[in-house]
Amino acid sequence: MFTTYNEALDWIHGRLRLGIKPGLKRMEWMMERLGSPEKQIKAVHIGGTNGKGSTVTFLRSILQEAGYTVGTFTSPYIEHFNERISINGKPISDKDLLDLTNLIVPLADELEETELGGPSEFEVITAMSFYYFANNPKVDIVLYEVGLGGRFDSTNIIKPLASVITNIGLDHTSILGDTYEKIAFEKAGIIKEAIPIFTAVKHPGAIKVIEEQADKMNAPLYRLGQDLKISGHQSVTRGEVFSLQTTTETLEQLEITMIGQHQTENASLAISAAQYLNKQGLFKISEQAIRSGLTHAYWPGRFEILSENPLVIIDGAHNDEGITTLVNELSSRYSDRNIHIIFAALKDKTYDKMIAKLDNVADQIVFVNFDFPRAANAEDFMNISQSPNKVAVDDWKSYLPEEIHHLQSDSMLVVTGSLYFISEVKPVLCQILKNKTISL
Repeated sequence: MFTTYNEALDWIHGRLRLGIKPGLKRMEWMMERLGSPEKQIKAVHIGGTNGKGSTVTFLRSILQEAGYTVGTFTSPYIEHFNERISINGKPISDKDLLDLTNLIVPLADELEETELGGPSEFEVITAMSFYYFANNPKVDIVLYEVGLGGRFDSTNIIKPLASVITNIGLDHTSILGDTYEKIAFEKAGIIKEAIPIFTAVKHPGAIKVIEEQADKMNAPLYRLGQDLKISGHQSVTRGEVFSLQTTTETLEQLEITMIGQHQTENASLAISAAQYLNKQGLFKISEQAIRSGLTHAYWPGRFEILSENPLVIIDGAHNDEGITTLVNELSSRYSDRNIHIIFAALKDKTYDKMIAKLDNVADQIVFVNFDFPRAANAEDFMNISQSPNKVAVDDWKSYLPEEIHHLQSDSMLVVTGSLYFISEVKPVLCQILKNKTISL
């Protein structure tokens, strides 16, 4: 038995040595031993390549504005590990996480002795979340973000009220497959019998796979661009404005404070899921709750402006599609700025394509190392980059204060790449910016 939060956290992180272990048998084994908590919660299941966390946030905010208590299970975290299991945006307490760890440890040890093998870090955390939410009478609904893929993801033991697939991109190809169709097949694994599915997938091959799976499962399918249509989109200083037409109504002049056209798509999926829950009489959600929820929705690390002067932005663009979106936003919003980029990524990403796109928009690009088992080396980035103004930095913590200090009024700093890197760099950046403000 662990007696401190740090001991519990060390044990959880120690499960990383087991790597990624697709499959549901270990989860089913643990759930049976815990009294099947996954069957005791009302949930919405959200998968896709990018935009899962933002969609969770929009839907959570809408449901909260409607007066409900909402659990969320997301990954990875940005500022604090406990964020991954939250209620109304408030992370689980250290004590509750310690108690849950002590509950799971004996099961993990017992499972280790079976032919199934011990549970991975993600399986452990997922099991904790099911037990935690099922045994909290205040929680009305839980939004579960898929960790990896869908079909064999640890979260895929739930039978949700509705499911969402945000989009499909070529990410985690060594595990999910190297084509849009193969990845779509894995993502479509969250589609359940007769449970509606809302999607923003556009790739012709990928959407065909999803359509076939939805048809096979007799699941109503609602497609962005076909059943759900965005119009009148305008980018504003601190967000986006757009209208959404669904199969039954049109909502005019919706406002979100998360930046990027892609966020209008994530918001539209959340709105459509909320309208479905309302129409089915599962939850009472007014148009005002939708509008208010959208404006209050905040998700850290996604084109997040940390400072206006100097202009500093962090964005967890951790794959090719994410970088494409980031570059588009920088080109359209900040074409008059001198753009300085700091980038770090994991080894399993197609970072050659990512770097090529960053090279096109960056006036200066800095590649850094960071402390994570799967982190790629900055020198490898240097060898790929064609930028005339590039540098590799080993100690980014020492580099950041100098970079910010010398940032000119016509320049901006963008820190991007792995979400694991963003989670490390954000608190450091915030402290540097705070100290700069105090010294002025």
